[in-house]
Amino acid sequence: MKLKRNQVFGALIFGMLGVNYAVAGPTIEFGENKESSLTVGFGMRADFTNSDNGNSAAKTNAFTLDNARIYLSGKLNDKISGMLNYDAKAPTPTGGTGEVIDANVQFKITPDLEIWAGRFLSPSDRANMAGSFYSLGGGYWSSIASRYGYNGGFIGRDDGVAVAGSAMGGKLQYGFGAFNGHTAFNLSGTPTGYTGSTLASTYQPMYSGRIQYDLWDAEPGLFYGTGNYLGGKDILAIGIATRTQAGGSTGSVVVGDYNSTSVDFLFEKKGVGPGAISLESAYYTYNTDGAVLSEQGKAVSAALGYIFNEKLGWGQFQPFVRYQKFDADSQITTKKYDIGTDYIIKGYNARVAGFYSKQSVTNATDTNSFTVALQVQF
Repeated sequence: MKLKRNQVFGALIFGMLGVNYAVAGPTIEFGENKESSLTVGFGMRADFTNSDNGNSAAKTNAFTLDNARIYLSGKLNDKISGMLNYDAKAPTPTGGTGEVIDANVQFKITPDLEIWAGRFLSPSDRANMAGSFYSLGGGYWSSIASRYGYNGGFIGRDDGVAVAGSAMGGKLQYGFGAFNGHTAFNLSGTPTGYTGSTLASTYQPMYSGRIQYDLWDAEPGLFYGTGNYLGGKDILAIGIATRTQAGGSTGSVVVGDYNSTSVDFLFEKKGVGPGAISLESAYYTYNTDGAVLSEQGKAVSAALGYIFNEKLGWGQFQPFVRYQKFDADSQITTKKYDIGTDYIIKGYNARVAGFYSKQSVTNATDTNSFTVALQVQF
């Protein structure tokens, strides 16, 4: 066996995310002609948040370990690879913590076509596919507008099978799959007269898909992508995602069908003054067939970032602003504003962020908070 360091964890798993964005870890090569390998990695996010909504009993000054992940990836040969990722802080279906968030195998049919099977991120919007580790703004999770953690399993993952491919030199990317889906609305309560086993057998599969086109630089990979290239690419991309499930909305009284559609846009340009500018936006519609009005409605999000080329000390500053809004059919509107800066030490493997947030909810007092976040991956 041969041990090699500084290998790219994501290259084995995510279809060429690139060394600037993926997790590096030790790789063990084995088998005849060294065609097989096993890679190990670790990732964590933590923050300190001061929060105040005007209620003295609800004021917080707290350190929080948001994620503690172990990454395992394997390659059997040039056709079959897989991953097993565990997060000690992930919520479980029973309300605890500690969950296998990814467990899947990828079969490479051609250089531009793969089949995924197991547990992984189902096709959806860019924010969900990038996740908290690969988004603009210090590992921020855009859960107000991008609500796929609530309708496709836990932490956006789900059990199922999907096909992912690309064409036109990688500029056209697509992914389509079938998943359980129904686990989501168990969070909203179970219809009267149903038990867990009966409820699960009632549903049809959830079908989801995404198509994305890059007008400038082609992006590497569809699943487990990135929300911002930190000045590394010129990007002009638009993506459309949809998902549907008969009986996929579980309310406290009734079961309804589930449908959602999103359109997202990403613009990044190098050489704009002393750095690179980025602009992202997305629009969402969610329909639960009236079963869960608090998860039915329309949402928008937008963010602007600018990363300076020159390093100051260990890294580069990337100031940003973000806006999110979700208008639920329950007549509750949630808005959130963020302004702050990332400090990029080594891509998404090491960064620190500080940002101020203001969240407003209908008939509730505004919440103001300041967060300092740390992200490290090996």
